[in-house]
Amino acid sequence: MDTSIPLRMESAPTLDRRARALSGLRISVIDRCNFRCPYCMPEDDYPRDHQFLSKSGRLRFEEIERLARIFAGLGVRKLRLTGGEPLLRRELPELVRQLAAIEGIDDIAMTTNGSLLPKSAQALREAGLQRITLSVDTLDAEAYRKLSGGRGEVAELLAAIEVATACGFSSLKLNSVVMRGINDAHVFDMIEHFRGSGHILRFIEYMDVGTCNAWREDLVVASAELRARIAARWPLRALPARYGGEVAQRWEFIDGGGEIGFISSVSEPFCGDCTRARLSADGRLYTCLFATSGHDLLGPLRAGASDAELAALISAVWSARDDRYSEIRGLAKASAREHVEMYAIGG
Repeated sequence: MDTSIPLRMESAPTLDRRARALSGLRISVIDRCNFRCPYCMPEDDYPRDHQFLSKSGRLRFEEIERLARIFAGLGVRKLRLTGGEPLLRRELPELVRQLAAIEGIDDIAMTTNGSLLPKSAQALREAGLQRITLSVDTLDAEAYRKLSGGRGEVAELLAAIEVATACGFSSLKLNSVVMRGINDAHVFDMIEHFRGSGHILRFIEYMDVGTCNAWREDLVVASAELRARIAARWPLRALPARYGGEVAQRWEFIDGGGEIGFISSVSEPFCGDCTRARLSADGRLYTCLFATSGHDLLGPLRAGASDAELAALISAVWSARDDRYSEIRGLAKASAREHVEMYAIGG
């Protein structure tokens, strides 16, 4: 059976029920992580002997490349590699090289905790990786160690940033999940450190992703509150979005100190602009970060489905999409349901 039927790149956008076009795909290449951050993969739920996916249960590189090519034919232009921790996947630069060769893909990024980045940053850059996002929840050594589940060191994080910058990743995005009473007091120190560096700190409201992170609304620091705190010390002005569906609200320091961002899924939902699909390491398609279940692509793929058949399946799933969890979070029915764990679909 011919499984490589070319897809028309000029076809109309693939729209969901709310007229949101499919344009981004987040690919979880592995469900494992070497950290145990409490808001994602807490140690109590995922001890060292936890059974993650087997090698055979994960998408192979050639399967990821094939699915990404099909998604590109449906309108996807941006890819982001996630995990778990994506750098635990061996030979990741080879996957990046395959993805960079796909017609229609304009941007390839990766989200990582940075612990393994120094060994692979140059190879990833040469393979075609364009952007890196690092998790930077604090620069306080003790707090960082605690927030990584006792597995991360600030010195290693800063070394990763230095190496990535030297390899040509000149404007890293540095994501910080802000939690009241846990790391919100460290925000000023992070800003002091990275102002003027060319890197962009982005402050993320603590979200109820998954079911094991013991989310509490009183731990959320609303972006408006945090922004007011920051602006009282360093005046800010708003910047326009770079593209439709950008999740972070952009602001810059009036004194020229650079840019920061705020991701406000709890207090200011942006479901109306969401154009991202998510592919889990076991080949399931998710249409929302807060989804309860996914749609199996690995089964049909390994059973011999053609590209056209897989494209039709993906298109049908996206066309039926009506997700807007962040907008209805307050409803009892929505807030009580279980969500897929964040490590499985990459945030």
